[in-house]
Amino acid sequence: MDTKKFGDWLQELHFDVFTGVPCSYLKYLINYAYSECTYVNSANEGDAVAVSAGASLAGKRPVVLLQNSGLGNLISPLTSMSHIFKIPFLGFVSLRGGPNDEPQHELMGTITKEILEITTTPIAILSKDLEEAKMQIMAARDFIDAKRIPFFFIVEKGTFDEFPLGISSKPEIRKGSLKEYDQNGYTQISRNDALEVISSNKGDAGIIASTGKAGRELFEVEDSKQHLYMVGSMGCAPAIGLGAAKFSNKPMIVVDGDGAALMRLSVMPMVSNENPNMLHILLDNEEHNSTGGQSTISSIMNWPVFAESIGYQTLVVYTKEQLKHAIDEWKISKQLTFIYLKINNKTKPNLGRPTVKPNQVAKRFMKYLES
Repeated sequence: MDTKKFGDWLQELHFDVFTGVPCSYLKYLINYAYSECTYVNSANEGDAVAVSAGASLAGKRPVVLLQNSGLGNLISPLTSMSHIFKIPFLGFVSLRGGPNDEPQHELMGTITKEILEITTTPIAILSKDLEEAKMQIMAARDFIDAKRIPFFFIVEKGTFDEFPLGISSKPEIRKGSLKEYDQNGYTQISRNDALEVISSNKGDAGIIASTGKAGRELFEVEDSKQHLYMVGSMGCAPAIGLGAAKFSNKPMIVVDGDGAALMRLSVMPMVSNENPNMLHILLDNEEHNSTGGQSTISSIMNWPVFAESIGYQTLVVYTKEQLKHAIDEWKISKQLTFIYLKINNKTKPNLGRPTVKPNQVAKRFMKYLES
């Protein structure tokens, strides 16, 4: 079918934010998205779903493009975020694995439909006829708007005709910076201490707290419409922050843990490439604190140097007062900033869980972004 006419129809229905990972079956639609729309370059499919979540919360109708071999990468955010929080997107997944295809696609090609069906995600085969495809997209839009869950089209080989890549897709190299505060008299503070400082100094920024005890403790420090408490989707908080910051007029603070950050380390270069007004705070206790205290591999990471090397304004802090000052620096600069804080492994006694349901948290966060 005519790729430009199909893409123009998507935009007419306000599907104009795209993200994903390339596939040869989808390359012409991806070229269209790069050239004619807003395309967020994702390093993996799970991060693409997370970016789409942030964009959806900001009022957009996002589109996620991927090869079916990448379905495994997005199962966690699809099931524990998109469905649970009721944050929809429109997905296009290629159907690799047919006759004469490469051997690595053979099994996935036979189970692509079943994988999506077992997650209760509705699917349809995208028609190669433009007019019929238009009707399918309209029906999918109406379903998404009504049910607030994702919808996937399976795309067969030869669906889209040629569309050239009209612009350069090469990222610009950004120069970062690194500043370390005074370490004299340093004693590690707790996660709860840090969250109290972050919440009380957020101003008009949203806070997205990583899954585990970061979100649970933030809820007990203060429950706010400006807060999004992650459940599941480990490592996806920065990508959600990227989508929310890029497609709303609100600055974003992402509170991350070392285990979560390591799980999706590729998201940091992805965020840097988009350069939103976002503050990424890493609270590092070098352990999986909510699952028994097993060590992460964070101790072999030089987080500040890594962040600086990929273009972040990077600040290393040690105390509550320094954390407040660093947040104030970010508010003034409005630059993509990374704050690194080593914390102890103490947890607030009798820690509960947020009593607000995830879909309610998402709904009020969306209203906050629209305000």
